[in-house]
Order: sequence, then structure tokens, then C-alpha cells
Amino acid sequence: MRRLDSIKEKNTHIAAAKLSPSGRSIYQPRPAASDVRSDSGLTSPKKRKIHSAEREDSATEPVPSSPKAACHSSSSASCSANSSQHIQKKLRFEEPLDLLGLDVKMAEESPTASCSKAKSALLAAGVAHHANGLTKSAGSATFANSKPGAAKKLVIKNFKEKPKLPENYTHETWQKLKEAVEAIQNSTSIKYNLEELYQAVENLCSHKISAKLYKQLRVVCEDHIKAQIDQFREYPFRVLFLKKIDKCWQDHCRQMIMIRSIFLFLDRTYVLQNSMLPSIWDMGLELFRFYIISDLKVQSKTIDGILLLIERERSGEAIDRSLLRSLLSMLSDLQIYQDSFEQRFLEETNRLYAAEGQRLMQEREVPEYLHHVNKRLEEEADRVITYLDQSTQKPLIATVEKQLLGEHLTATLQKGLNHLLDENRIQDLSLLYQLFSRVRGGVQVLLQHWIEYIKAFGSTIVINPEKDKTMVQELLDFKDKVDSIIDVCFMKNEKFVNAMKEAFETFINKRPNKPAELIAKYVDSKLRAGNKEATDEELEKMLDKIMIIFRFIYGKDVFEAFYKKDLAKRLLVGKSASVDAEKSMLSKLKHECGAAFTSKLEGMFKDMELSKDIMVQFKQYMQCQNIPGNIELTVNILTMGYWPTYVPMEVHLPPEMVRLQEIFKTFYLGKHSGRKLQWQSTLGHCVLKAEFKEGKKELQVSLFQTLVLLMFNEGEEFCLEEIKLATGIEDSELRRTLQSLACGKARVLTKTPKSKDVEDGDKFSCNDDFKHKLFRIKINQIQMKETVEEQASTTERVFQDRQYQIDAAIVRIMKMRKTLSHNLLVSEVYNQLKFPVKPADLKKRIESLIDRDYMERDKENPNQYNYVA
Repeated sequence: MRRLDSIKEKNTHIAAAKLSPSGRSIYQPRPAASDVRSDSGLTSPKKRKIHSAEREDSATEPVPSSPKAACHSSSSASCSANSSQHIQKKLRFEEPLDLLGLDVKMAEESPTASCSKAKSALLAAGVAHHANGLTKSAGSATFANSKPGAAKKLVIKNFKEKPKLPENYTHETWQKLKEAVEAIQNSTSIKYNLEELYQAVENLCSHKISAKLYKQLRVVCEDHIKAQIDQFREYPFRVLFLKKIDKCWQDHCRQMIMIRSIFLFLDRTYVLQNSMLPSIWDMGLELFRFYIISDLKVQSKTIDGILLLIERERSGEAIDRSLLRSLLSMLSDLQIYQDSFEQRFLEETNRLYAAEGQRLMQEREVPEYLHHVNKRLEEEADRVITYLDQSTQKPLIATVEKQLLGEHLTATLQKGLNHLLDENRIQDLSLLYQLFSRVRGGVQVLLQHWIEYIKAFGSTIVINPEKDKTMVQELLDFKDKVDSIIDVCFMKNEKFVNAMKEAFETFINKRPNKPAELIAKYVDSKLRAGNKEATDEELEKMLDKIMIIFRFIYGKDVFEAFYKKDLAKRLLVGKSASVDAEKSMLSKLKHECGAAFTSKLEGMFKDMELSKDIMVQFKQYMQCQNIPGNIELTVNILTMGYWPTYVPMEVHLPPEMVRLQEIFKTFYLGKHSGRKLQWQSTLGHCVLKAEFKEGKKELQVSLFQTLVLLMFNEGEEFCLEEIKLATGIEDSELRRTLQSLACGKARVLTKTPKSKDVEDGDKFSCNDDFKHKLFRIKINQIQMKETVEEQASTTERVFQDRQYQIDAAIVRIMKMRKTLSHNLLVSEVYNQLKFPVKPADLKKRIESLIDRDYMERDKENPNQYNYVA
């Protein structure tokens, strides 16, 4: 029989046993006084000796770093080094195993018995868990040794009495501990070894003196903290006071860490088992909070001092941020941060920024103010990172945003938004959007002012007649600017995109019809030959931009009328810059407005293609007929429904031209019987060969200019009346023609007297001294210019077409509904029409249809109409 030495007498712990994932037993010591160690550690020399003996005797058995039990044997082979057996049962001790007073007897069969078998026998001895530790079985457990190599017999018996502590041991030990605690509190050297103090606490706790020890420790700590309060109550200076309170707090934390390390066994056993007791560290916090910080004067001075430092930092002064961080961390640890500091801090912040916002809004311009607000927000965010508690971030930033932004949203926009937009201040607008996005309702307020700005600025472009020449270009530039601001500054916010479209649609239709007319003329100027401002790619991009503006227009029929008139001139006079560009524009219009909108325009291109084929056939016809002549005739056959309406003008053509016209008429009607040809002299153009003193030139002129110039082959000088009589040209058209020949850049005629306008009685003669650097000179640009009469007639045709569309819509609706009230009829007509109509004009069309018996008023209800079949 061998006796297992009492573990607690040797001041050690027994290791808890548990199985590794591989099933092997791993011995892990219960954490002891790891926080405080002397140079030699907490393990006593006697324990280290046991460690050494075990390591020497065992080669394969895993040995714990601080074993709680050791196997002693009178035999030299008590722990065999050759043992390879391990405990296979999974058994774990949740509490320290107290074997004090247990008598362990082991029957030994062979000198090679291993420690692992001894331990498995020990674990199999019926040790059971209890709520307050381990209960030992009253009986004994034996294992029969029936065969060689079988399990050994293990007998466990209770001691009848526990060994008693020496007299005065408790008192003397407490005095040692008290002296050590006071030395720590007074920052003096400790007389005793820390390991010795830790073992003393462990011994006292092992003999049920934990409660008394805890109370005594609390009293000592309480007395020391009480003595600290007086030094703070009359301390005058705020910053020095803060440093003093911070030093007291740092000392207190350091002291409590050391005290806890000595009393760690008490903290991890007795205190841990009593949930109502605070840990030693929490006890220290509780005492410091109760006796130091909860003192009204101390707390008031501390909070005032912290707020003063923060106020100084906000004013631009340099302060000790580490001091603030330490103090605020102290308040958080003491759990009084929110109640004592945060509420007052937020109130002071609110007051400070409310006053600052009011003052700076009056003193500074909007860009400067926005940068100041952004700087303040960054500063406050940095304070949260540096020394404030994280929980303060949300209410703090919300307070700054409310006082510097939320209270001044409308005032900020009214004061500076228009200025920022006018000057295209991209960075400032980006900052404005970012800041307003942080405030509830800020983006919506910005959106409303954005809409108002676009409407106001756009209206100045559209409504002013003086800007008609530059209206479309200004609209394009404005649209580019607005798009850039939305993309870069407003983060492509869909709300701002839609608001921009609505605003453009509103202001561009404040002046009916004119924008549509000017857009058509702008496209004409870009698609004419001689436009060298842009490459094909740039022209395509420009057309895309034009289509965006075109979408906002209500009166698209006005655009169609003017575009068709200008397209006709470009095609017939040969002034189109590119057929590809023309067809690209046609494709865009078709995609935007549908096939019906562009059907006539497409018909015009078809006519031009057919005319080319006809002229090839006509030249072959001329060759077959052997018709002499030095005039080359080109004719474009136009389908009347596709092309604009032209007023025919009878002029006196030279006999050679008349003869050629008749030949072509015979040729064409021979192929297409039943058709009627009508010559449009206003769109004709010729190339004349002329001889001047400088040499021969070719003049590209209109048919009217040709008739005038040919007269000077018959005479030297003619007056206005003579020319008019000889050519048969209408008076106003003749004056324009003579003005282009005698008063323009290429003056092939000389007018007497000299003036810009052609008056009655003016005389004209051929300018033999005419000079020009080019061989072929274009003088027929006059054909491309729009006269006032042309514009008026085009507009009149649009209105006439609109009346037909209104009549057709009304009849179509009444035919389907049979009976309808006035208001419902007007509503449905508006839904069907693609152009704006005034109620008065609509009422006139209804009256016209009643007069023409398409519909009638109801006899009983005058506001109701009936369809007349």
C-alpha cells in the first residue's frame, strides 16, 4: 500500500483530466496565480522538486506544467518510464479536486506499474460531482488482481479529521496581506515575496476564511479611497484639477491590478461562486465611483474641466488630448459617461453650433460656409475616434448637421445656389449635395430650388426675341452644363434627372412654336454644304443633342413644316453637306416620332433618286433624237404631296430654255400618261459662263439671277422697270435678286446710285472690272435665305393643318361616342392631339363642325353634343 500525499498540504492543485480529440488523456492545470509571479514563479521549491522527479521518471506520459498530484512510492519503479497505456474514458473535472484527507491504498503487482494506470484507477474510484465541489464515496473501491497484468486494487478511505491551522495563523497572515496592500497603495516596497502572499491567500481560502478575507480587503480599500477625496474638494484650477484626478485614477487602477493579482485565488473561487459579490476589480471601481466621482463638487469640476478643454479645442487651441481620452475612458469604466457627461456635452454642442450657424450665415458666402461646415463635421468625427465614446458619434454628428445645415437649408440655397450654378462651381456644388444628403429633407429642398433655377434660366433664353439667333445653341450649352452637374455633383440622382426634364419641358413651351421653328433652322444650318465647323462624328453627336431638345417640344408639327421646307431647298439647290447625315437625321426623327411623321420626308429622298434615273433616260433620249444645243438641262420630278407647297410664278424664259422644257415634257408624258407637270421657277438654278476683263468665270446663280444677267448680252444698261418688264419677275423678288447681284460680296452688276437697297429708278450695268480669286463663284445663296413671306406662309400652313387635325379628331370621337358632353369632348381631343390648343380655338372648331352639320347640340342640354350621321 502506498499513500498519496495530501495535495493541499503541499500547496498544489490537482490537474483536471480530459480527453484529446485522439482519445488521449491531456492533463491541464487549473489557472493559478498567473498574473503575479516572482522570478522563480509561484511554484514552491518542493513542488518544483516533484516536477523534476516526475520528468525524470516518465518519458511517455504527458506531464502538466504545474501538476497538482504526484505519485510517491517506496519502490523505485512507482512510475514506469516504459508505460504506453493511456486513459481511454472521457472524464473531466470542472472544479479543483480536493483529495485532502483521503487515504489511498494501492495493491501493487509488478514493479512496472505506470502512472496512467494509477490515475485511471483513481478516476474509477467513484468520485462524483457535487454542487459545491466533489463528494467522496464513503466506502472503498477495489479491483481484484486475478491474473498477471490485470488491474490493481485501489482502496480509498476518508480521513476522520482535517489538519488544523496553527494558532494565530489567520491573524498573522492577514497582517502580512494588509501590510502588502497598504504598501501597494502608498507606492512603497513590499516586504514579502508575492508568491508567498498568493500562497497565504490560497491557504486562508482553503480553510473557509474567504468571506472574512473579502470583507477585510474591502475595508482596507475603502479606507484608502476615502482618504483621497479631501485633496480634490478645494482644488482651484480646472486643468490642473483634471490632471490630478487623472493621476488618482491611474494610480487606483494600477493598485487594484496588483491587489487583485495577490488575491486572485479569492477572486476566482469565493467571489466567482457568489454571484451577488462584485469581483475585486469591480469592487475597486464601485468604491472609486462612490467616494470620488459621485462627490458633487468633484464630478462638477471634472465635467466642467472636460467641457472647457473641448471648447478650447473647437476654438482652435491645442490641448492635451491624451488627458481627455483618459478621463472620458474613466467615466465609461465607471458607467457614468452618459448620465454625467454625454448629455451636457451634447447640450453645449447644440448651443455652440446654433450660435455659430446664425453668425456665419450672415458673415460668409455660401461656398465658404459649406467648407466650414464640412470642416466642423470632420473635426467632430475625429474627436469621436480620438477620445469620445463611440456611442456619442451618432447624436453628436446629428446635432452638428441640424444646427449648421438643417436650420439653414432654404437660406443657404436662396443665398448662393444660383451663383454656384451660374459660375459652374463643380466642387462647391458637389460639397453642397454631399452635405444636404446628410440632412433629412435636404435633397428634396435642393431638388425644388434646382427645378426653379432651370425654369428661370431657361425662360430667359426662350422668351427673349433678341436671343432667337442664338437660342438653340444656348439651349444646347445649358443642357450640357446641367447634365454635367447631375453626373458629377449630384451623383446621377434619378430624381434630379427627371426634374430637369420636366423643367426643360415647361420653359421651352412657354413660347409656342418659335423654339420648334428655330431648332429646324439650326439643323438646316448644320446640314448645309460648306459647314466646316465639325467632323462627321461631331455632327452626329450634335444631332443627338438636338433630338434631346426636340423631345421637349409640344409643337412638333411646326418643326416638321420648317424642316421639310429647308430640306427641300438643300436637296433641290444641291446644298446638302452629306446624304448620310441627312438620312441619319431622318432616322432619328422616325425613331422619335414614328413612321407617319417622316413618311413625306422619306418621299422627298425617293423623288430625288427617281429623278436621277429619269435624267439618265432623258440624256439617252436627247442623243437618239439628235437635238442640237449647248444647254444641259437637269430636271427634278417632285411628287406634290411630299414637298412643300410653292406658289407658281410665271416668268419670261429665253427661247432656248422654253424649247428644252417642251422636249422634256414630251419625253416625260410619253412615259407617264395622265400626269401633269408644273414648272417651279423659284427653285431653278443655273451655271453661266461669263467673260470679264480679268478672264473667264463661271457663275452659279438662281434662275431669276440668270434671267437678269442674260439681259446684259443685249444691252449695256437697264433700269428697274425695264428689267421687270423683260423678265416678268414679281417686284419684291426682283429687288432681292438685283440686290444680290449689285450689292452683295460678288458684284457682277453696278448700280447707280450706289446704296444698299434697290429703289425705283435705279439703273444697272455690267461690271466689266469684276474680279474674284475663284473660277466658279456662287451667288445663289439668296435662294437659301428665308423671306418673311416664306416664314409667314409656312406658319399659316401649320395652323391650317392643325385645324384639319382638330376637326378630324372631334369627328372621330363623336362618331364613336355618338353623344358626349362638352368637357369630356375637350378632354378626349386634348389626349389625341400632339400639339397645344387653346380652349377658345377648340371651341371655334366645334362651332364650325356644328355649322357644317357634322354634329349638333342636344335640344335639352346645351352642353351636350350629338353626332349627326
